[in-house]
This record gives sequence, structure tokens and C-alpha cells, in this order.
Amino acid sequence: MFTGIVEALGVVEHVESEGTNVHFTLRSPISSDLRIDQSVSHDGVCLTVVDVRDGCHVVTAVEETLRRSNLGDWQPGRIVNLERSLAWGGRLDGHLVQGHVDDVAYCTAIESREGSWRFTFRYRPTPEHFLVDKGSICLNGVSLTVVEPRDDLFSVAIIPYTWEHTNFHRLREGDRLNVEFDVIGKYIARYLALYGQALARH
Repeated sequence: MFTGIVEALGVVEHVESEGTNVHFTLRSPISSDLRIDQSVSHDGVCLTVVDVRDGCHVVTAVEETLRRSNLGDWQPGRIVNLERSLAWGGRLDGHLVQGHVDDVAYCTAIESREGSWRFTFRYRPTPEHFLVDKGSICLNGVSLTVVEPRDDLFSVAIIPYTWEHTNFHRLREGDRLNVEFDVIGKYIARYLALYGQALARH
């Protein structure tokens, strides 16, 4: 479990395909402190550390992860948001994030607001993946607040600290971001769907 508060930025050093899997080697300020089998959020995707060496760590993405996320776009030099799992009893500064990416969203606009930035994204809404104004959403592993969701678009506001300490300052229009919708909302939506099916059978 994560909080969506980015701990460090990592740089992809090497990408290696093996069958349907892809191994990523990243260098970061926290890589040497990681241990094998540890879960770490990489741009919002929970991945298991499989090796630690020479100031770098290695993670592996399977076919399903590559299909649902933007990891297939990663190349050497890419900057990645990193967060280690929440320590039991730690502060929940963002919101509950599982690291289970639901889909990708496309950046459609970036607007400077004289001290902050407004990003707009296009996504695929579904009955289980819906947004609420001022609700929580996780984009590339960053816990953010939804602004003015409408149809298949929504926006978020980025403050200077988030701009500087995450990879949002490197985003461009057309880029794909990993999206994890609010887990509480997903459970509520699933429960209501099952409840509706039960009522229909009676």
C-alpha cells in the first residue's frame, strides 16, 4: 500500500526484454537502500525489486502490467516517480494507493497559472472508474485532487513543490500517464453493481 507521495526520482538506465517480460534497471537516491522482494511504486505501478547492485535496482514488468500501464513507453533516460510502501503506523499524507494501475490517461493540455500548473487529461470512463470533483486520483504515482471532471476529461492542479519533485515538469501534451482511480470509489461502484444485479433477479 502506498500514499501517492513521491519519495524520489529514478532514471531508467537499461531496458531488457525477456519473452513477454521486460526488466528495467533504474538508478535513484534510494536504490542502494532497497532490498530484493521489496515492493516499490514506479510511476504508480507496484513492482517487486529483483536485484540491487552498483547504486541501481532492477524490477520486472509482466505482460499484463505492460498492457495496462505506460511502462511499454519507457526507454533509457526516462525519469520515474518512486515511492516505497507505507510503513505500518506511518502518516497517510496523500490517499490510499494500491499500486494497481487501472488504465492510462492522455495529457491534452498544460496551462501555466502564474505559480501553479493545470493539467488536463483524457481517459476512458467506465461504471467502475468514475471521478468526483475534489475527489482523489493517482497519476504516475502522485496523489492528486480531481478538478472539474466532465465526460471523458478531467484536470488537476500542480503546485511548485510537486512540479519540482515529480516527473510532472517533464510531461508534454500527448504523453500517457498511469491512472489508479480511488480504491474506495471502486469498491462502492462494484458493490452497487452487484446489489443492482441482485435486485434485478428478484
